[in-house]
Amino acid sequence: MGAGYFIIAILGCADGGSQCTPVATAPARYATEAQCVAATNDALLDTSNLDYPTLVARCRSMKAPTSASDALPAKRASAARRS
Repeated sequence: MGAGYFIIAILGCADGGSQCTPVATAPARYATEAQCVAATNDALLDTSNLDYPTLVARCRSMKAPTSASDALPAKRASAARRS
C-alpha cells in the first residue's frame, strides 16, 4: 500500500447525534487530516438534502494502492494475470 489520504464520511444520526449510520462519502481525497477537517462544513452543506435529523461529517484515513493492479477488485486482478 502507498501513502494514505483522508476522505469525508457523512453520517446520518437520530436526534441528539446518537445512533449514527454512514449515508454518504464525499468524492474528494485530502492529503492531510487538517485539509479534510477544513472541508467538512462544505461537505455537510452539499449533503444537507439527506433526510436525517442530524448530519455529521467525519474524516477517515484511507490507504492508497501502490500500483494499478492493487486498485483492481480481486476478480479483475486475477483475470488480468491470466491474459
